[in-house]
This record gives sequence, structure tokens and C-alpha cells, in this order.
Amino acid sequence: MTLAEQLGYSTADRLLILNADDYGMCRSANLGITSLLAGGGISSTTVMMPCGWAPNAVATAIANPSFDVGIHLTFTSEWTNYRWGPITTAESASLVDEFGYFPSDIAPVEVRANDDEVRRESRAQIDRAIGLGLAPTHADNHMGSLYGLATGRDFLETVLTLCAEYGLPFRLPRYSDGLSDDPETAAALARRCLEQAEKADRLGVIIPDYLWTRPFHLAAEETYESVKAEWIEMIASIPTGVTEVYMHPFVESDEIRDLSADWRKRVFELRLFNDPDMRSLIADSDITLIGWRELQTLQKGLNS
Repeated sequence: MTLAEQLGYSTADRLLILNADDYGMCRSANLGITSLLAGGGISSTTVMMPCGWAPNAVATAIANPSFDVGIHLTFTSEWTNYRWGPITTAESASLVDEFGYFPSDIAPVEVRANDDEVRRESRAQIDRAIGLGLAPTHADNHMGSLYGLATGRDFLETVLTLCAEYGLPFRLPRYSDGLSDDPETAAALARRCLEQAEKADRLGVIIPDYLWTRPFHLAAEETYESVKAEWIEMIASIPTGVTEVYMHPFVESDEIRDLSADWRKRVFELRLFNDPDMRSLIADSDITLIGWRELQTLQKGLNS
């Protein structure tokens, strides 16, 4: 039985999760993501518990029980002017740079991280959210640092085991469609996705069928209209089954302009998911917007 059928839909249905990453990273993130959750422009988000604005994000989620909020497991800190590090500061020597921050890219995580420290830090991030009062609906991973994208060394068995324990579905695509246009790379990704999906199935963790997004960086020639056209084309073409599409919608501010050279792309994405054309695409097509809470309910039912 397909995931769509297990959720009560048909094999012909196109089910879309719109997830905003980086809730809690900063004030600009919280304002943008909260506005989209409140207005129905997206269906879920994930919070970065090591970051300074995470308590505000969690408090907002608690005050709005309809918000679908998960954990954005964080092991990298990519900005130059704003850094963060692990919650388990005394037990994380393999997770940090010489200054005590998470590394800025994923390769050092894959090369240096100790599996036990990844497990403890992941658990600490989930427990901190729960301790603050959040009932998380799912989990995913900031920058893909746990997926083995740089060197092939991944931590998926570790994180999937935790997701099974906490009853959290996880962002891991079952199929590789949409991840690469290169045939050789696509074939390798297809094999890897199916191998990792078998781990999730064995542990009783629900994963989506597909995972799609657009490039994070803003090319010199890109405008809002060109970015909008690419996003609309992509979402209009999602396949049958369950597809998560993720983005990073931030409010324009001095804060985000100081943090990221690509701040305009994040501001564009906030504007985009408020855009009547995007909303009409979803409302007037055969796409059904769903949230991670539906997948979590299924997972708990199957494992009860």
C-alpha cells in the first residue's frame, strides 16, 4: 500500500507538504514563517533548537496549537556573523570547531563527528523542545549534515532510531526523482534512497515519497519574477504521492541583510508563498496541501 493510500487518499492524488526550514534561527525567520503558518501559505516548519530565537518560535507554536512544528536537527552553523553550537556542550568535542561552534559546512561533520555525540546532541535538541512545551510533529536536518552528502558517511541509522523512539516521521525521500538531472548521479541517488528507506521502514518511521526544493543562492540575473516562475513550474509538476517542498521564508530586515549574502532569495520566498498566483495554483489544481501531523498520526497508529 502506498503512503497516500495509508493516509486515506488514492494513488492518483498529489499530496504536498510545504515546510519552512530554520524556524528559530533569528527574528526575521520567526516573523516570516509565523506569518505564513498563520495565513495558510505553508503547512509546516521545523525549529533550530540551538539558535537564540528558538524559545520564541516554540512559544509561538504553543500559543497556536494548529501550527505543525517539528525539529530541524542542527549540526552546522553556516553564517560568518552569527554562529551557534551544540546544546550538549560538555560532550561534543567531535561536533565543534576550535571556537566551540558547529562547523560551517557538512563535510567536517561527516568526517569528524562521533556517532554517540550525534545521538546525544540530537536527543538533547528534541528534549529541549519538548521541555519548553512543544509537541513536535516531525524531524528533519539542517543543511543535510546527517545524510552523507559530502563523503558518504551518514548518521541516518542514529537519527531514525531516535525518530522511532519519539514517534516522529523524518524528512528522507523514498524516491530520488527531482534530486538530480545527471543520469549517473540520479541512478546512484535512487539506489541510496531505497536503501535508506528500508532502514526507515524497518524502524517504523514514516518518510515522504519525494523531497524537492529550489537553489538556496540567488544568481546575479535572478529577479522575483524569475524565481516565482521556477517555483510555480516545479510545484505544478509534483508527482502523485507525498512530496515535501521546503523553503526559507524570512522577513526583510537589517538582521537578515547582515547575516546572508543571499538574503534576497529568502525574502523572495516569503513573498512567493503569499503570492495569489502561488495560492491559486494550489487551490485550483489537483494538489492537496497536507501537513506532517497527518504522517505522525499514521506512524503512531501503525506502531501502537
